[in-house]
Amino acid sequence: MGKQPVRMKAVVYALSPFQQKTMTGLWKDLPTKIHHKFSENWISATLLLSPLVGTYTYVQHYKEKEKLEHRY
Repeated sequence: MGKQPVRMKAVVYALSPFQQKTMTGLWKDLPTKIHHKFSENWISATLLLSPLVGTYTYVQHYKEKEKLEHRY
């Protein structure tokens, strides 16, 4: 019951210089993927963006009111 060497074949993966399609899976059905992500997470996006937009709008209104306050 000695050890017998086992022949193993090495598998070498290589890309042909004429067919290098490594990134095509990322761009395939991109609009569908974006729509799916948005429809899944629209509540989270709304809850994140609403306070930011509200704060920005309030600050812009306050700065404009303060700028015009000294005119009258």
